[in-house]
Amino acid sequence: MWRLRTWLVFKIDSAANRISPLQAKRFSDLGFTERKHLQEWLENTPQALAQGEGDELLIIQKEFDGFDDTRERLDLLAIDKEGSLVIIENKLDDTGRDVVWQALKYAGYCANLSKSQVVDIYQRYLNQKAQETGKPAASAEENLVEFLEVDGLEAAQINRIMTQRLILVAARYRKEVTNTVLWLSQFGIACKCFKVTPYQSGEELFLNVEQIIPTPESTEFMIGMVAKEAEEKSADTEQKHRHTLRLAFWEQALEAFSQSSCTLYNNISPAKDHWLSAGSGISGMPYQLIFGKHEVRVGLSLQNSQAEANTFVFDQLLVRKPEIEACLGHELDWLPLPNKKACRIQYAKAVDGYDKANWPEIIHWMIEHMTKLEGALSNHLKTINQQLKQTSFDAVEVSGD
Repeated sequence: MWRLRTWLVFKIDSAANRISPLQAKRFSDLGFTERKHLQEWLENTPQALAQGEGDELLIIQKEFDGFDDTRERLDLLAIDKEGSLVIIENKLDDTGRDVVWQALKYAGYCANLSKSQVVDIYQRYLNQKAQETGKPAASAEENLVEFLEVDGLEAAQINRIMTQRLILVAARYRKEVTNTVLWLSQFGIACKCFKVTPYQSGEELFLNVEQIIPTPESTEFMIGMVAKEAEEKSADTEQKHRHTLRLAFWEQALEAFSQSSCTLYNNISPAKDHWLSAGSGISGMPYQLIFGKHEVRVGLSLQNSQAEANTFVFDQLLVRKPEIEACLGHELDWLPLPNKKACRIQYAKAVDGYDKANWPEIIHWMIEHMTKLEGALSNHLKTINQQLKQTSFDAVEVSGD
């Protein structure tokens, strides 16, 4: 019989300098259900299952039943920063005996999903969300590109072979479940178990989410061993090719910039990323060069930690749009990116970026248009920065970087 450990968490009363215990409860005693409550909480707060750096999850579907020849459905389907699909199975007060088998079945079903199928699954989820809220549906492709931090969906590696992960969530784990999970880890099957416990103090309710397998202390070691084995088996040749290509491009580009009248990138080193930033004079709002397979861009990225400051600068520049674009001699793309922290102002050109024969022309284009962009924006940015100092955005000042 399952017995609750009565006092596990304590509430601090600073005024009285005392602690008072919170009472552990069963979900069923509180009237909470798996689908209506626990699943809903995790869908809308997936960071509850991200208990380490790089553990962020993007929920891409719930109650997913798109498997051929079966009517089974998994609770939540997510994707992590590496592009791996994550199967999340929720139970309330007890896991039952079959939760691992269920999760493994769903992982097997999901293993065959192609990149385009994953995008379609996520788009259907976003469309459903839009219907529920009455707002326009977001773009699955754009959200994935931003979440995975790649320069285009073609660069994203989604649901590669043997990368599917499992997450189990429950208040109590049977021994046969934990033993099986630990055994599976020996074969490189990534599975995490989270223990969720509701607590009550008077009328207030709290939820504790604790990763119990693997323990936080052993997670780094286990991840390192799995990563080492994977690296020995096969290298990610495509990603290495992209990194090598970008590094070579930026080396050529920076050499050409150093011989031009544009001094923004004089102290910048080449990198393997598809972007290269240089200070604009306002912290967190750099000029950026973007080098992609099908497109190159010059722009200003407003990505300060204070979202209000980004919007303020964007709006102030937008007022000056006619003057700025007249100075440039062409129109810019003004991207306020609603519901996101960052804003962008940019100018793009379609290219075949991975053909090295095109690099001299691309680099010449970047130098010409970044020089013009800096000339068109620099005085306005100085004025706007003075306005920022007179607002509540005190942390946003001339950076000089």
